[in-house]
Amino acid sequence: MRAARFHEYGGAESLVIEQAPDPHPGPGEIRVRVAAASVNPIDWKLRSGALHQIFPLDLPGIPGRDGAGVVDEIGDGVQGVSIGDRVFGLGGVTGATAELLILSAWAHTPAMWNDEQAAGAGLASVTAMRGLDALGSLAGRTLLVEGAAGGVGSAAVEIALAQGVGTVIGTASERNHEFLTSLGAVPTTYGPGLAQRLATLAPHGVDIVLDTAASGSLDDLVAIAGDPKRVATVADHAGGQRLGTHVADAVNDSTLLSAAAELGGQGRYTPRIEQAYPLERIADAHAHAERGRTRGKIVICI
Repeated sequence: MRAARFHEYGGAESLVIEQAPDPHPGPGEIRVRVAAASVNPIDWKLRSGALHQIFPLDLPGIPGRDGAGVVDEIGDGVQGVSIGDRVFGLGGVTGATAELLILSAWAHTPAMWNDEQAAGAGLASVTAMRGLDALGSLAGRTLLVEGAAGGVGSAAVEIALAQGVGTVIGTASERNHEFLTSLGAVPTTYGPGLAQRLATLAPHGVDIVLDTAASGSLDDLVAIAGDPKRVATVADHAGGQRLGTHVADAVNDSTLLSAAAELGGQGRYTPRIEQAYPLERIADAHAHAERGRTRGKIVICI
């Protein structure tokens, strides 16, 4: 199969397109012929070597945590899916930017999502749901999402609204405020003066906070919420542990993926794609992702 690989840790220019061995699913797994894969922060952090002590890789490595495509091989014990089905989901920490990908968690792709949208849904939706679930019932509450324009943040906005939250206030740069409004959020800028801006936007206070940005603002977010247990972070694990907030990790959970797919089928969650790159331009996609401040997801079309 064709795949993007890196043979040593380094910059985006270390990525090459070459032939790699075909993977095959084990028990409880499926293989998909990949239509598109998403680019997540963990991808370029693994490629650069920044996470080598936490996730040591056997090089060469294939970046990519999640993707979407058509099922073409099914492992032992798998039920509820057939060859030819369109699915999206999660595999290991690497492997998605290739023609073939092993998934250990998946859901059927809603008919109204194209391949790029399905590719952008896996890790973003699971991460958003885990963070929101940590905050308890959302019904009628005012939620602040820090970094609301990114892949996880934009998913969290739509999913929270679908789950009955009262109001979502989202932080983002001014260029993304119209985008947040289109999602159903009340936009504001991040950084100094946030508490004062929120006093105007939410005069009765913010009930709960989800941090998706790891921008160094977690201390301020706890102060705004008034209690670390009213704050969850999916991005600043060290800060969350220091302050006593909820810390949520993504997990390969087909139940959460199916819940995201159900919302997608209802038109209540649509993965937002900032830009799609062909596989041959994966270095450009990684460089784009590393610059940050994206509006939705960056995906690779295989």
